[in-house]
Amino acid sequence: MLNSADNDLICRTGAGTAMGNFMRRYWVPFLYASELPEADGTPLRVKLFCERLLAFRDSTGTLGLIDEFCAHRGVSLWFGRNEEGGLRCPYHGWKYDTRGNCIEVPSEPAESGFCAKVKLKSYPVVEKGGVIWTYMGPPELQPPFPAFEWLDLPASHRYLKKRHQESNWMQALEGGIDSSHVSWLHSGELKSDPLHVSKGAVYQRDTTPKFEVVESPGGLQIGVRRNAEVGHYYWRITQFILPWYTMIPPYGDNALNGHAFVPIDDETTIVWSFTYHPARPLSEHELATMNKGGGMHVELVPGTFRPVINKDNDYLIDRQAQKERRYYSGVAGIAMQDASLQESMGPIVDRSKENLVSTDNAIIMARAILKRAAVALRDKSVTPRGLEPESHRVRSASFVLPAGVPFATERADDLRVREGVAHTGI
Repeated sequence: MLNSADNDLICRTGAGTAMGNFMRRYWVPFLYASELPEADGTPLRVKLFCERLLAFRDSTGTLGLIDEFCAHRGVSLWFGRNEEGGLRCPYHGWKYDTRGNCIEVPSEPAESGFCAKVKLKSYPVVEKGGVIWTYMGPPELQPPFPAFEWLDLPASHRYLKKRHQESNWMQALEGGIDSSHVSWLHSGELKSDPLHVSKGAVYQRDTTPKFEVVESPGGLQIGVRRNAEVGHYYWRITQFILPWYTMIPPYGDNALNGHAFVPIDDETTIVWSFTYHPARPLSEHELATMNKGGGMHVELVPGTFRPVINKDNDYLIDRQAQKERRYYSGVAGIAMQDASLQESMGPIVDRSKENLVSTDNAIIMARAILKRAAVALRDKSVTPRGLEPESHRVRSASFVLPAGVPFATERADDLRVREGVAHTGI
């Protein structure tokens, strides 16, 4: 359990908070590239870490991410005219470029130099892997760009989906590193979802897993073992990579999966789900399954990032399916089974009321790492870890080992990216 002060520390991400300042030291995925498809197109409202921003492409196609509000009298620049190399406020014609520089104030003579005194907050942006990323920390401390394996694969090898979750980011992350719930909450999908049915799913009928959690350069390697053949354990290794990434162990040759849980504000989260295969294109079968909301993905309300299954329709819970154990909780789909329970806790769960057990060890360690890093940055200006590209070059894996053999050393190669070599899965 956490006391109220520590709970606030890990959950609150607004400007000036310890966790907010910590998160701003990392590159942040926030838009599909396809959401800004054209030069001089419609600007998009963006909210990250409680900040209201505006993203747009100027006449040359250059991306910008700036403060949403005009420096004159606070009009939202979402109403602006995107034209001739900048975004012009329709109220009085003030104009801004992609770096937030004021480049024209029609009411003031150019020789007055007034424009040079006006600048909106802006952040650098990079487009890669079909995603637009930003860095919101101190400019002089900008880290190298992330080096996740899926970023450099052909588009045919990866599938990305973004949705909004109505809970604090930490509730979503904790679900992503909690392997013990799979044997319960997702037990129906382990028998029916075509991207999860495998020999490994059979092993997960053991509902009393044991955890071994090892710190890594970028975060944690979360090893969970279940009984397999006599004298052997079935291992599933989840990667937690600071500050908000998880990589989920694969099933056989099915693709790898992972998430990023990015705070929009303290009560809403962007959940990125990425599926990729290092050694082959995704099959028509895999794509069709994911397009229908299978695997780790969801169907969305058209024109939004809100799931069709949501709290306003009670997640379309099916009590008969619950009784028949087709869906253990009565909610269909792995992603929404998780989200429904995480949202049910309320926008920010009160962790002082928890009663944790041994299978919560990964969550306990992740909280400790995040708190320690945020406080060290705040109090001693200690550079966060997990910024180095090499810390991203990891994989999740599943395999069987003889009892007593440590997974972290015996299967270290399976937990690293190997160019052109398929991942390890059971």
